[in-house]
Amino acid sequence: MQILLTISYDGTAYAGWQRQQNAIAVQQKLEEALSTLLNQPITTKAASRTDAGVHALGQRAVFLVENLLLPLDKLPQVLTGYLPHDISITTAEAVPDSFSPRFDAAYKTYAYNFYNAQTPNPLKRRYSAFVPRPLDITAMQKAAKHFIGVHDFTAFQATGSSAKTTTREIYACTICKHPSNLITLTITGNAFLYNMVRIIAGTLLYVGLGKIQADTIPVIIKSKDRTKAGKTMPPEGLTLLEVGYTNYMP
Repeated sequence: MQILLTISYDGTAYAGWQRQQNAIAVQQKLEEALSTLLNQPITTKAASRTDAGVHALGQRAVFLVENLLLPLDKLPQVLTGYLPHDISITTAEAVPDSFSPRFDAAYKTYAYNFYNAQTPNPLKRRYSAFVPRPLDITAMQKAAKHFIGVHDFTAFQATGSSAKTTTREIYACTICKHPSNLITLTITGNAFLYNMVRIIAGTLLYVGLGKIQADTIPVIIKSKDRTKAGKTMPPEGLTLLEVGYTNYMP
């Protein structure tokens, strides 16, 4: 049977999701725990290859197993006990063998957090990017709306991408300010290019700082020029919130 897991993790200590030869990855820790628990070699396939330092609340991954050895509804709790403290399994469900967590995904939702205050907060540093200068939230909110729709996002793609096409559809893109000095970019799309969310976050930061005007976002998109967009924000502010397998409902 094939089982689909929902996985949460603090990515600080890991070189991303994907297993690597010379660094510790989340995939490695999960496969080691599964192999030990189920007493057989287990490999996993995930919906998203999150980068080093990026977090997740809703990563999805599948594995095949001949004999589960325990009730499926008990798997999240039991498996979490075999994992490091910064990785947790929240759900487990049986899916058809033909199911692909990556290619069957209808949408993904990410959040990027800015901590906007005069001085940094040590309790926020692992999950947000520190921004000491005041930000124009209204301008950022206006700019965010321009990303919604079907666009060629070449200007928001980092080098090294292997994507066959740079056209993506963004279903929702919002900026929200919280009383705790956090400003959150939440973005949902059918798929994302390499570092696309972090570059969009950097572009919206530049809008908030007055370096880019909100109304120029469509021009930047049409230019397909990476140098016209904002910087790539650091990974600690980024969290994969959800991978959905039905049509997106705002």
